[in-house]
Amino acid sequence: MLRRLRENGPVLLVPAAWTLATVGHAGLVETRTVFIAHLVMDAVLIAFAALSWSEMAEGTLRVWRTVLVAGLGVTLLGTVGFLLSPPNSALLGATVLGWMLLPAVGLWLTGRDVPVGEAPRVYTAGAVLSLLGMVVYLPAFLGFLSLDVMLVGLTLANLGQTAGIANAVYQY
Repeated sequence: MLRRLRENGPVLLVPAAWTLATVGHAGLVETRTVFIAHLVMDAVLIAFAALSWSEMAEGTLRVWRTVLVAGLGVTLLGTVGFLLSPPNSALLGATVLGWMLLPAVGLWLTGRDVPVGEAPRVYTAGAVLSLLGMVVYLPAFLGFLSLDVMLVGLTLANLGQTAGIANAVYQY
């Protein structure tokens, strides 16, 4: 059962995390709720890495192991950001931007490396959407554009990364 959860869980966890980030930015949930979700994400990333480490030693999975480890570091930055009083928006923004960039790189490399029969364009399109989300999000985060634009950036990253992980689970 644990193996099936590791194989299929990300297809639920990725869009759930982005959706929570989006509603958090929109002010629809309390900061404490997002902080608790961050702690859960820290634990899930550690557990997933520990349980899957040896299986992710080669090829495309090695790329994703690197994304996972770097993503844990980025997530821990966000956790620290939440612990500061008031929460440190620079650390929280770095977490969001990191999670837009890291999977985009993983998706791009996956799209480059998988055979045509495994729908590489889904990964490439997911990478482009995630990077586009980052490009849209950053100026809004810095205050140059509206909250609505920021939410569009988050949604683009969500769509791109969800497409990539859904394809990965389907292909597996």
